[in-house]
Amino acid sequence: MTANDRYISWLNNEALDAETRKELEGIKGDDKQIEDRFYKDLEFGTGGLRGVLGAGTNRMNVYTVRRAAAGLGKQLINEYADAKEKGVAIAHDSRIMSKEFALDSALALCALGIRVYLFESLRPTPELSFTIKHLKTVSGIVITASHNPAEYNGFKAYGPDGGQITLKTADAVFKTMTEICPFEVELMDKEKALESGLLTYIGKEVDDAYIDHVLSLRPDPELLTRTGVDLKIVYTPLHGAGNLLVREALKRAGYKNVIVVKEQEAPDGAFPTVKSPNPENPEAFEIAIEKYADKEGADVIIGTDPDSDRMGMMLKKDGKWIPVTGNQAGCLMLEYILRAKKPAPGSGAYAVSTIVSTRMTDAICKEYGVDMIRVLTGFKFIGEVIDKKEKAGNNGFLLGFEESYGYLTGGYIRDKDAVIASVLAAELAAYYKSEGKSLFDAMEEMFKKYGYFAEKTVSVTMPGVDGMAKREAATRNLRENPPCEIGGRKVVEALDFKNEGTMGLPRADVLLYVLEGDAWACVRPSGTEPKLKIYVGVREKTECEAKEQLIKLSDAAAALTK
Repeated sequence: MTANDRYISWLNNEALDAETRKELEGIKGDDKQIEDRFYKDLEFGTGGLRGVLGAGTNRMNVYTVRRAAAGLGKQLINEYADAKEKGVAIAHDSRIMSKEFALDSALALCALGIRVYLFESLRPTPELSFTIKHLKTVSGIVITASHNPAEYNGFKAYGPDGGQITLKTADAVFKTMTEICPFEVELMDKEKALESGLLTYIGKEVDDAYIDHVLSLRPDPELLTRTGVDLKIVYTPLHGAGNLLVREALKRAGYKNVIVVKEQEAPDGAFPTVKSPNPENPEAFEIAIEKYADKEGADVIIGTDPDSDRMGMMLKKDGKWIPVTGNQAGCLMLEYILRAKKPAPGSGAYAVSTIVSTRMTDAICKEYGVDMIRVLTGFKFIGEVIDKKEKAGNNGFLLGFEESYGYLTGGYIRDKDAVIASVLAAELAAYYKSEGKSLFDAMEEMFKKYGYFAEKTVSVTMPGVDGMAKREAATRNLRENPPCEIGGRKVVEALDFKNEGTMGLPRADVLLYVLEGDAWACVRPSGTEPKLKIYVGVREKTECEAKEQLIKLSDAAAALTK
């Protein structure tokens, strides 16, 4: 079927609700809109669904969500004999339609005879990962689009280990979905689902267990008692799901001076105070800085994204608040954990990061005699390493992190966790304050010890059908015409992850270039947004040299994709 055929099919379907019909009638004759909304189905991958809200097969709406839930449910029944009894846990964030999508997903599963444990209100994504193992369900769903702009939403699916579903399961779910008419998905009546025991609302009991788990992961639980340090934290949930649990975790950890940014405290899927609810962007902290940080004499500013799986920090340098990059925060956490836990060389202790994250972690791990493992982009791959190691009897996991502000310590959860990261960030700041230092001082010490590592990510937005073709053409051209040098640096090794067995990792549309002088560049299409992403990293003797070389290298790498 063509995009227009699909459009007409939707418009003529008697089951279509009035609001969606009105939206579709409003684009009559707009070939570009029709093409973009209907040229394909939203793809169901290891991260589930993610897309722009609206009517159409290539949009997030009640029909595509119900279809995904039914597809997942049928696949679970096929895969697990006890799927109906063990059930599925469901959570959602603060985004537009998240609550409605979560309930529809629950009722679609109940209609298949599957038990559902639905959070009574919004919760952090990592708590859902925890809940799957805590309640021993076979799967989990989170309705979220993480840090994407307000017009997006998503449907993330998890396996029984609390990690994102495998590629094999995702493919099976997508195949099952294609056999389901989105207008014919049965939903059980909510009251009937509750009376039958198929639908159970969950909340405080799981919250308490989750926070107990978070607090058990502190590298030095007695730090505040021992040092008597008084830390002032300004915290912003950026209108998302982190507000209550991040603050409760910090409170129970002993941090008494946590000031919340009132303007960004209430959940709001429109994210009215920010251009993007992403703690990677310094602009998201403007209100925290202008109205709170200096006024309160804060030591650190902490922010979490809408589903509270990413955490960002700001700290003070020469009287100005500056962002800590995801790479820098990961290195600060790693060295602090190693310092506190002091694992013996050869003990099996290890850290995990991605091929697009800083190489400073290699230097840190070498210094402490522990293993550093690299995986493809995506926290599911970090979770897979933890799972594999645990099954082999190795419980030496120290830290997993991505450059995109995702962190995890402790092996129970299989996804990045901004609640854990916030508590760890506070402990970092408290430790260095007790030593008479700031986090900035700690970062400078690391640079002097290991070298000035610097990294940069360039995202090129390429939306729609044309954009997808451009992204594919860019990586195809790099394969057909591989560069010999980038930014004046010789390519020492070119790694194409589309080839089987590269670095022992799964196949992926990723190109990594190892360059002379401890530099590197990487190109890959984003898995969650219509973007081509270019990553670069350098190591120099001074901060000035690192910044200069980083600009030169990022410009050269970006030019290769045009």
